[in-house]
Amino acid sequence: MIRSLEDTLHVFYRLSPLFLLVCMLVGCSTRSVSNGQVVWPHLQRAKVYLAAGDYRRAIDACQEEVSAHPSAESYVYLTYVYQALDAYIISLARDDHWVAMEQLYLNLGASRTEDLIDPPDVLARIAKELIQSGTQKQSDVTAALAMRLDAAAAAKVWEQQTVWRKMRPDGWWFGVPPGWSW
Repeated sequence: MIRSLEDTLHVFYRLSPLFLLVCMLVGCSTRSVSNGQVVWPHLQRAKVYLAAGDYRRAIDACQEEVSAHPSAESYVYLTYVYQALDAYIISLARDDHWVAMEQLYLNLGASRTEDLIDPPDVLARIAKELIQSGTQKQSDVTAALAMRLDAAAAAKVWEQQTVWRKMRPDGWWFGVPPGWSW
C-alpha cells in the first residue's frame, strides 16, 4: 500500500506543473457555462453598475469584456452602455436635476483618493455637454466596430435592446434587456 501511495505521489509531482498550467488556463477564462447559458462576469458587474448608476465602472467592465473576448456582441454591449449614459443625461437635464448631473460628472471623472482633496468641480450644464458629446462619439465608434465584425449578430442584439427601451421608456438606462445573459 505504501509503495502504491509513493508511486501515486511521484506521478502527481511529475504532472503537477502540467496540471497547474491547465488549471491556470481554464481559470483564466472569463466566461463559463451555467445551465446551458454563457456567464459573462465582466458584463454581470456592468449590469450591477448600471443599476447603481455607476456609469464609469459599467463602461470599464464592458471595455474589459471587449478586451477579453472581442466580438460584435461585446462591442454592442459597450455601445449600449454609452447610449444608456446618454439617455440618463438627457433625463437629468429634462427633469432639471443639475445636482445629480454634477454627481455624475464627479463619478465619471473622479477615481483616485486625491480627488477627495482636490475635486474636479465643473458647472453642471457644461458637464452635461462634455459628457454627452463624448458619449455620443464613443457610441458611434463602438457601434461601427460591432457592425464590421458581425452585422447580423449586432442587428439581433439591437432588436432586443429596442424592445427593452420601449418596455421601460423612463429608466431603461439602469439595466439591460432580460434576454441578455449579463
